[in-house]
Amino acid sequence: QQRAATGRWRLSGAELRGSCCNVLLWLLVFSYSHYADIDPENQNFLLDSSVGKKKYETQYHPGTTSFGMSVFNLSNAIVGSGILGLSYAMANTGIALFVILLLFVSIVSLYSVHLLLKTANEGGSLLYEQLGMKAFGMAGKLAASGSITMQNIGAMSSYLFIVKYELPLVIKTFMNIEETTGEWYLNGDYLVLLVSVILILPLSLLKNLGYLGYTSGFSLLCMVFFLIVVIWKMFQIPCPMDSDVMNMTLINATLAPLLNENISSDDMCKPKYFIFNSQTVYAVPILTFSFVCHPAILPIYEELKGRSRKRMMNVSYVSFFAMFLMYLLAALFGYLTFYGNVEPELLHTYSAYLGADVLLLIVRLAVLMAVTLTVPVVIFPIRSSITQLLWAGKEFRWWRHCSITVALLTFTNVLVIFVPTIRDIFGFIGASAAAMLIFILPSAFYIKLVKKEPMKSVQKIGAAFFFLSGIIVMTGCMTLIILDWTQNVASDGH
Repeated sequence: QQRAATGRWRLSGAELRGSCCNVLLWLLVFSYSHYADIDPENQNFLLDSSVGKKKYETQYHPGTTSFGMSVFNLSNAIVGSGILGLSYAMANTGIALFVILLLFVSIVSLYSVHLLLKTANEGGSLLYEQLGMKAFGMAGKLAASGSITMQNIGAMSSYLFIVKYELPLVIKTFMNIEETTGEWYLNGDYLVLLVSVILILPLSLLKNLGYLGYTSGFSLLCMVFFLIVVIWKMFQIPCPMDSDVMNMTLINATLAPLLNENISSDDMCKPKYFIFNSQTVYAVPILTFSFVCHPAILPIYEELKGRSRKRMMNVSYVSFFAMFLMYLLAALFGYLTFYGNVEPELLHTYSAYLGADVLLLIVRLAVLMAVTLTVPVVIFPIRSSITQLLWAGKEFRWWRHCSITVALLTFTNVLVIFVPTIRDIFGFIGASAAAMLIFILPSAFYIKLVKKEPMKSVQKIGAAFFFLSGIIVMTGCMTLIILDWTQNVASDGH
């Protein structure tokens, strides 16, 4: 007050040194914060509206994975074996209905990613299971962990099933073997074990997901090559197909049950826009299963360089748009090649018509490489989920990391070897675990954990409708699938 009255603002040496120390202290605190990039959406993880309160209970390292590598990882988590069955889904829904369903599933998947990221910001965790724990206690944690485990084990099984059935055909074509005489290297069970030990296990033991960005990029290139060949073959294969080839296809034990008996020779080559039959009910679970990447969202988000919700949403936009185009083109050109004769696994349909085709052989190799390199990306969320469920808060241990990885691969290999078909499992997982991860859990966590928005706000009302739509989709698809199972059992009994 004395200085203000006299107008003199001279500081003593001690006061000046104290002021400088305070400024330096604040600069150090600010510079060592990993999350100092505050944007208008309040995407800073360490700062909150209540001063002095730290939102996260645990420390997170700064992200090291670039934007492009994150796009590769997320796209690789989306695309997978489902792309081989989309033409069959279009053959049982029609072009227009398929496009409507594909657009619907992609939009709601993106919306659920938005809800999940915002909930992670407000809920104070980058772990799916911890969000469930904060929202609903142990029940929420078990629901999140169980859904992630079911979904990703189903995805891993589908990839290894492709290895089991496609790799022996590739080896037979390379070695020009007409009939199988019992060699071990033509046995799909042995080949699955071999690929799992030599290729999948070393990549799955990596500590950080960012290292798989290069393999994810190569895997996506393989799928792009598959798409190019599908488009190219549509202009090479005539319709209707030759009678000799059609007769050979009809007696094929794999294809015969899948042919549509209502298709006549006149309209065999006419595309249908709306189709409803007993197999149409599997279209929504197949598409839902194809777009589930939510267990990988938070691990990819955690390792994103310059981490912010807006940046991660941009990664999601690019990845989802690219996969939407790839899915649509693969389904459309595969369907326009074979129409009603499409098999659930598109490559088998090409084999029935083309036989030992060199280009088809290269495509098989590309698809095999793609699905093999995708398995390690899928293992990461399952391993993280199991770790959070059983060893939450414990420090990283290599023995635990390796043991969980080996146990997961062993269990998945046992499923692939001893389960004869996985088609019904896909329908069940797509209608249950996939619906939980896309619709129900993100909206429920958002409603519970985001406190700054009232229940009557547009955001909360939208999340509530999203939650109800997930319940309807899950119960409706499960009911129709169970009815289809019972009808098939009844018809087999007669």
